[in-house]
Amino acid sequence: MNKVSIIVPVFNVEKYLRKCLNSLVNQTLLEIEILVINDGSTDGSAKIIEEFQEKFPLKIKAFSKENGGLSDARNFGLDRADGEFIGFVDSDDEVYENMFEEMYSLAQRHSAEMVICNLQKVDENGNVTQKLTQIPNMPEKINLEENFSLFSDISYFACNKIFKKELFQNKRFKKEAHFEDIQLIPQLVLECKIIAQTQAYHYQYLERSDSITKTHTDKGLDILKAVEDVEVVFRNSVYSNKMKEWKNFQILEGVYSFLAYLAFVKDDQLYFKMSEELKKFVKKNNITASEIFSYQRFGKNYLLSLPIRKKIYYLLYFSRQEKLLRKLV
Repeated sequence: MNKVSIIVPVFNVEKYLRKCLNSLVNQTLLEIEILVINDGSTDGSAKIIEEFQEKFPLKIKAFSKENGGLSDARNFGLDRADGEFIGFVDSDDEVYENMFEEMYSLAQRHSAEMVICNLQKVDENGNVTQKLTQIPNMPEKINLEENFSLFSDISYFACNKIFKKELFQNKRFKKEAHFEDIQLIPQLVLECKIIAQTQAYHYQYLERSDSITKTHTDKGLDILKAVEDVEVVFRNSVYSNKMKEWKNFQILEGVYSFLAYLAFVKDDQLYFKMSEELKKFVKKNNITASEIFSYQRFGKNYLLSLPIRKKIYYLLYFSRQEKLLRKLV
C-alpha cells in the first residue's frame, strides 16, 4: 500500500503543469502514487500528463474524463486512490520536495487523522507575496477535544493537508458547488480526534495574473450553503456541545469570508441581493454585531488584526453604510 495518494485535477494548465508534476515526482517520500485527473482539458495538458506517465510509470497514474469541475475530478481520484493518506494538489501550484515525507511522519508519530502545513502565495516568477501561517498558537500534536478553537480558526484549504483515507469513507466533495473546501473539510475535521501540524511553508500557492479579473457572481452564495451543510454534521458530531466555537465558525466563514467575496461583486443589483442573503443568515443564526466585532482568531481580535482598508470595509458594512461602501469599493 502507498503511504500517500496525491490527487491532482487538471484543466487547461499547460503553462504550469510541468512545474507542479516535477515537484511531486521528486518527493522524498517514495511510497506515493500521483493520480493525475485530466478533467476534459482542451489545451496541451494531456500531452504533458502522458509525458510524465511514460517517464515515471511507477508514480504517475493518469486518467482522462469529461469535464465535471474540480469536485468531480477530486472525487474521481478518491474512488481510485489506495494510499493510507490522501493529499490534494492544484495543478498550477508547487510543493516542497519533503512536504509529504514530513507530514506523513507527523501522522505516524502522533496517530493523527489529519496533518496541516503552512502555505505561501507566490507570483508567476516564484516570488513570495504572502505567508499564510495556519496554526500559530498550538503544539505539533493537537487534541481536538482540548483545542476545539482550531475548528473556528483554521483556513479550510484542501491542498495543505493530508487526510486519513477512512475520513472519506462516506464523504465526497459536493459537485457543481463553489467553495467545496469550506463545505467538506470542516466535516472531516469533525471526524478527527488528533490533528498534527508543521510550521513549514511546504505548499506554494500560485497567484495567477489571470485570476485577478475573475468574475464574482452569485456563486458566492455557496459559502452560506456550505456553512449550513457543515451545521448538519456538527449537530450530530461528538463536538456538538462546543457552541462557542460553532458560532465562531459561522462568523469567520459565513460572515467575514462571505463579505470578503462580496466586496468584489461589481453589479450593484447582485451585490444588494447577496447582501440580503447574508442578513438573513445572520438573523437566522442569532449572530450579533457585538459577536462579530469581538470574534477572536488564534487568540487575537480578528477585525483589529486586518489591514486598514478591510477594517473600514467591514465597519461601514455593519454600520449600514452600504451605499457609501459601494462608492468606495
